[in-house]
Amino acid sequence: MSFVRFLAGRLVKAVIVVLAIAALNFVLVRLAPGDPASVLAGEAGATDPKFVDELRARFGLDKPVWEQLLIYLGQVVRLDLGFSYRNQVPVIALIGERLPATLLLMTSGFLFSLVAGVGLGVLAARARFLERGRFLDSVVMTIALVFYATPLFWLALMLVILFSVQLNWLPAFGMESVGANLTGVSRAVDIARHLVLPTLALGFFFMAVYVRLTRAAMLEVMNQDYVRTALAKGLSPREVLRKHVLRNALLPIVTFAGVQLGQMAGGAVLVETVFAWPGVGRLMFDALLQRDYQLLLGVFLITSGTVVVFNLLTDIVYLFVDPRIRVEGRAR
Repeated sequence: MSFVRFLAGRLVKAVIVVLAIAALNFVLVRLAPGDPASVLAGEAGATDPKFVDELRARFGLDKPVWEQLLIYLGQVVRLDLGFSYRNQVPVIALIGERLPATLLLMTSGFLFSLVAGVGLGVLAARARFLERGRFLDSVVMTIALVFYATPLFWLALMLVILFSVQLNWLPAFGMESVGANLTGVSRAVDIARHLVLPTLALGFFFMAVYVRLTRAAMLEVMNQDYVRTALAKGLSPREVLRKHVLRNALLPIVTFAGVQLGQMAGGAVLVETVFAWPGVGRLMFDALLQRDYQLLLGVFLITSGTVVVFNLLTDIVYLFVDPRIRVEGRAR
């Protein structure tokens, strides 16, 4: 019952946060310069003010901002994200087509950065702990610093030049080969090859953060009295690192993992633009250039909702990573 109350409380907070973000996004987009009615009229070659006014009335842009906001929030509550007049299709249909590609890219980038970052962080902390591999510790931390200081878009371009242009090992753009008409395992392998470079570009920065965070957390735990006691009892350093140090250093890593997923959604915009990856980030960039406000708001809402869900999952993972949280929850 305590877990049900915890989950219900988090869900209520998540809904409130999503609605507040939706309202804020709406106000900010409406304050941005540019008029979608004028853009559409210009593309149609019509500059008649009456035609522009008709378009504004058709899109509901002639109403006061507060009234537009109430109408939009009512649509959000009904899970109606509106209609993209620029693409002549419902917003939810456009996002539904692109969201799987973005989730695939985010998942692969997240897993790569987490596994590689934590692994290298443990390796560096172990080398420091054993005091026989300080050189290895320095090498790992230098690599992490280089990737942390490298701009994401520049790294993406360098990966394309190296692995696609120079070595011709991996495809540079798109999600799959155009016109290949592959199916089954062949199509999965083709998508995986196209996924490698975007995953590396998106994951290297966060991998560097995981390396530094894991190393710092483990070194802090290594100075605790119970670690010294475990070594004094005759446990091997490897066993102490696995059972006592790493497990107690996981909480800050889990905390950053929840935050990272939100940041990764923003980084996906750059990566999808560089690699022409057909995801939500590329869709948002195109909507911004085209002044497609309904589509832009829909992408913002879905992205925000995804981040809130990831943070909710992070709170649930806390309950299993740190037993003290469960004990404190029962005490209240």
